[in-house]
Amino acid sequence: MDKHNLTVLNEFILTGITGCPELQAPLFGLFLIIYVISVVGNLGIIILTKMDSKLQTPMYFFLRHLAITDLGYSTVVGPKMLANFVVDENTISYYFCAIQQFFFSIFITTELFILSAVSYDRYVAVCNPLCYTIIMSRGVCSVLVAIPYLYSTFLSFLVTIKIFNLSFCGHNIIRHFYCDILPLLSLLYSDKHEIKLVIFILSVFDLISSLLIVLVSYVVIIVSILRLNSAEGRHKAFSTCGSHLTVVVVFYGTLISMYMQPKSSHSFDIDKMASIFYTLVIPMLNPMIYSLRNRDVKYALHRALGRLCNIF
Repeated sequence: MDKHNLTVLNEFILTGITGCPELQAPLFGLFLIIYVISVVGNLGIIILTKMDSKLQTPMYFFLRHLAITDLGYSTVVGPKMLANFVVDENTISYYFCAIQQFFFSIFITTELFILSAVSYDRYVAVCNPLCYTIIMSRGVCSVLVAIPYLYSTFLSFLVTIKIFNLSFCGHNIIRHFYCDILPLLSLLYSDKHEIKLVIFILSVFDLISSLLIVLVSYVVIIVSILRLNSAEGRHKAFSTCGSHLTVVVVFYGTLISMYMQPKSSHSFDIDKMASIFYTLVIPMLNPMIYSLRNRDVKYALHRALGRLCNIF
């Protein structure tokens, strides 16, 4: 393409989830319900784990930050996606697109490593319970959360600046419902090889390194549990890990199925379906998984509701 044919882009057009007008209203209602449940559930987890005295342990500290990341990336995507169902033209400004990409990358990458931190926490709780409070001190927990936030912010800033400093073609149609990296790369006029290689290396490193921590932690946990003589002890140990393991399988399974699919079968429509699941459905499911399988959270919720009833 001739450089003279390049135009300065002020906005992008999002194709959205579907182009069928008859599906706009029902999908808007469905995703609005999902997003509201997600916000209420994650805010509830954040408030409960912050205010309830019985939930001031490392596990609930990490759970609070998982809820923050879930709420973060679903909110970066959800309201704009819902708004696009009720407007005539699904546009997003150039700078808001960059901001959306920046914050989405921060929250999604941070969640990967906080899930790894929870795996390590469960490993210490099961395999070294006598030293648990010493090993998982407040300072250690803060570091295990601060590092993912700082690393993700730096990484997201680097990638976003690199992408949006490159030249885009005159085409401004993003085949997605938010500003994701892959659809944006397809619009670049500049040489994409370097940025695609950087994104690939960083994505593989983040996914493999965080998943490796999870796998090693759970292999050691399972071996330790199987060595227990008491059936009751094995059940109790498994129950402490069940919720987190469920979240890990759903979250990593979705990401791997999306980013590790063969290039020949890659489809933006498949990406959309996977993106809907991990940007909206998973943030809704996570609070349910943790609260329904966790007696401490359920009791904390009952105490909070009891206090509200007494006030009114």
